[in-house]
Amino acid sequence: MKPDLAELERCALALPGATLDVKWGDVRVACVDGRMFATFHREVVAYKVAPDDFLALSGLPGVRPAPYLARARWIAVSDCSALTMTDLKAGLATSWKLVVQKLPRARRAFYGL
Repeated sequence: MKPDLAELERCALALPGATLDVKWGDVRVACVDGRMFATFHREVVAYKVAPDDFLALSGLPGVRPAPYLARARWIAVSDCSALTMTDLKAGLATSWKLVVQKLPRARRAFYGL
């Protein structure tokens, strides 16, 4: 079963400070403070994961390292056989948090981190 990108996009945009941008022609990108934390493209959602989780998650059925972003520990999910929609929504929230944690101190405080 393919992930419901519209629902995941709504979930991502509900996070504090999240905005939507279109890059590279037709890739919908969720950003916080101008930094990407998720992409939605052709029935695939991609997002950043914790370094400790990257290998375990990218080996699951329907999940692989995200093209061009794997070195930054991003995964691409094309099938919900191993990760449920609840897991994907939690993953988007974690991705948002990982990106916000890399912001300057004043911006992190603005987002409550």
